[in-house]
Amino acid sequence: MAASLSQLLQGVPVLATTGDTTQQITKLCLDSRQVQPGSLFAAVRGTQTDGHQFIAKAVELGATAIVCEQLPDIQVASVVYVQVSDSAKALGFIASNFYGNPSEKLKLVAVTGTNGKTTTVTLLYQLFRRLGYRTGMLSTVRNYIDDKPVEATHTTPDAINLNALLADMVSAGCTHAFMEASSHAIVQERTAGVKFTGAIFTNITHDHLDFHQTFDNYIKAKKKLFDELPSSAFALANLDDKRGLIMLQNTSAHKATFSLVNPAPFKGRLIANTLHGLEMEIEGKEVWFKLIGEFNAYNILGVYATAILLEEPIEEVLMQLSDVLPAPGRFDQVRSAEGVIGIVDYAHTPDALENVLETIQELKDGGKVITIVGCGGNRDAAKRPVMAEIACKLSDKILLTSDNPRFEEPEAILADMEKGVKITDRNRVQTIVDRKEAIAKAVALAQPGDIILIAGKGHETYQEIKGVKYPFDDKKIITELFEA
Repeated sequence: MAASLSQLLQGVPVLATTGDTTQQITKLCLDSRQVQPGSLFAAVRGTQTDGHQFIAKAVELGATAIVCEQLPDIQVASVVYVQVSDSAKALGFIASNFYGNPSEKLKLVAVTGTNGKTTTVTLLYQLFRRLGYRTGMLSTVRNYIDDKPVEATHTTPDAINLNALLADMVSAGCTHAFMEASSHAIVQERTAGVKFTGAIFTNITHDHLDFHQTFDNYIKAKKKLFDELPSSAFALANLDDKRGLIMLQNTSAHKATFSLVNPAPFKGRLIANTLHGLEMEIEGKEVWFKLIGEFNAYNILGVYATAILLEEPIEEVLMQLSDVLPAPGRFDQVRSAEGVIGIVDYAHTPDALENVLETIQELKDGGKVITIVGCGGNRDAAKRPVMAEIACKLSDKILLTSDNPRFEEPEAILADMEKGVKITDRNRVQTIVDRKEAIAKAVALAQPGDIILIAGKGHETYQEIKGVKYPFDDKKIITELFEA
């Protein structure tokens, strides 16, 4: 694949250019170590490093063009230097151009929000395949190019990989694609240059404040996705979230809302909620779904609304949607022969943990709730005591343990969590650093009819410690303990 630099710069606000822009570019790079002769290297300022520090290295390895915000003092005559005000944003448009603007050839819908992104895109992916379309999916758990799985390394890939994946979807004959749009990705302009057919807002609660610093910044990051939608797109928001309408304030897209409580164009009613599924009324029709919990009623309603906005027939959508399955690691159930229920869930924010535990409390049949929960290292520390407090409020027994400690000491993370445990709750709380040991302890404590919630890691099959990812699968471990 190759294109002239002048072609790649179409739509990019360029401040200055030195050199011959007719040169052919054969590769795009964010990482100077991946540069080969013929490459364009984009010097992007990141949270950890500044790409401008590696311009000389990229030139040494044969970069043909450099995109940067600040021109280097020493310039090589054979290299084209392109100065822009925002390298990350410029790269988004360059990557889109390089891969033939694949988003324009797909009905591409982005999903953003604190909770529900993965479930929503997974349900949409399943639904549209059932409706007969070749469909792509980009999610935290896994990416799909029609029926071909592709490993996911980020919730939202960088601009180069994002456009490469979208181009692969187009080549595979996909007509629709659904992707998670994280707040990090939106702010870092990873979706710049991508044309969306629509965007969905699920909800917003406190999260990622280690990155965004303030909740207001976090809200603005989500809102940016909607502000930049074209008038040809739709903007769909959860009206029952008090910030749903904020997302729609400045968008030029067609506005729509969904709700279980307030009057909305897409209105649903939760009729029955059980550990085997839920029943909802949508468009005057009562439908049974295989998902569990009120939070999933919102996800289902958002997916239904999206399908209708994409002009799919109501009856067919409801029929196919009634048969789709939840995303891996989302309220994932395992049952022992003795009648103990294990639930593995990705809940790693206070709101998500509260939603899952409230659902369990509502649906349990007299047994006790035993919660295993930890918090990730090198992430928002403010939520740690809150997570423990919620676990204590909505559980009978609580085991605080490691999640992904990353480069922090697990004992320090757990000490932060313990600050959320009231004196009156301490006799119900145990702290066990080793996560497998904590799960084993919960199984040993459980009696028939009890429910064990293992929160925080969900679909993940590793535990990250000091930069190393060790094999670790919550569902596999509790299944083996149940069968022992």
